[in-house]
Amino acid sequence: MDLVFAGRVIEWRGPSPFYFVPVPEEQSADVREVAAQATYGWGVVPVDARIGGVTFTTSLFPKDGGYLLPLKAAVRRPGALSAGDEVSVEMTVRLDRRTARP
Repeated sequence: MDLVFAGRVIEWRGPSPFYFVPVPEEQSADVREVAAQATYGWGVVPVDARIGGVTFTTSLFPKDGGYLLPLKAAVRRPGALSAGDEVSVEMTVRLDRRTARP
């Protein structure tokens, strides 16, 4: 499943800061439809994503009925991304081929 969306980078301050892009509701609903085929536990959903020229693999975190796309420093540094920046995301949910339905 391929998705394209825009969102603002947010910062969560825990023991160390983490950065995410919230997946908009419409795309979160699409992810929920296939999450059972994709998740490997704890509700996280594996994805391949691209922001600018950076392609990366990660897992969406479930949050309040939606999902958060984590942004490691290796993803943020090339575009000098920080909290509040608007980004365009291209994302593919990686479905588990063993359980995918035709």
